[in-house]
Amino acid sequence: MREALVRQGFRAEADFRWRGHEVLRIEAFADAVFAFAVTLLIISLEVPKTFDELLGAMRGFVAFAAGFAMLFWIWTYQFRYFRRYGLQDAVTLWLNAALLFVVLFYTYPLKFLSTLLSTVWLGGTTEAGAGGAESAMGLAQVAKLMAIYSGGFMAVFLVFTLLYVHAWRQRVVLELDDAEANATREQIQESAINVVVGGLSILLAFTGGRSAVWLSVIPYWLMGLLQWANGSYMRRQRKLIAG
Repeated sequence: MREALVRQGFRAEADFRWRGHEVLRIEAFADAVFAFAVTLLIISLEVPKTFDELLGAMRGFVAFAAGFAMLFWIWTYQFRYFRRYGLQDAVTLWLNAALLFVVLFYTYPLKFLSTLLSTVWLGGTTEAGAGGAESAMGLAQVAKLMAIYSGGFMAVFLVFTLLYVHAWRQRVVLELDDAEANATREQIQESAINVVVGGLSILLAFTGGRSAVWLSVIPYWLMGLLQWANGSYMRRQRKLIAG
């Protein structure tokens, strides 16, 4: 997929010149890790023998789709970074290694949470018990699950924040123009917002008492609004730069 997008000249934005024109070895390794992470999300491939088993399998597909969408979102972040900057230095190498390590850890709470949510939304039972999600897991356990998930989410975007800060520091070497420098700052802020969202979710999961589960979800509801505000402000800045 990465090679096809490069060959076709895919662009996520019109005001950023791509400096990475070939798929690097570090990207090829990353693709293998992401493929393995997706494999960890896949549900059992055994053909259902009863209608109840079919319904259970369908709930599994919903959970897999949610987890796959999240991993694909992270993959597009990494893809855009390497296309924009084409960096291959030691800092980029080690930060990318940290990202892949975190992604593999993040897959487990992502799959567990996706399965739990799909069970709640679609009804039925979880693997942990036969009385529905509420009896399979206590609210305290769900709150801890949210904290673990948010920790992984926070770690992923902390690495992206550091990657974009590194690209910003290399802006003279990369010959970023004013609009590209502005877009890089936008990405730093966007990733940092995600880090703050994850951190707030963890805080609320541990301090929210009986409402911890619901409180820990609120930062994710607000994330879209915060990202919209950040993107709108930075786009206006780029328009001013363009004159």
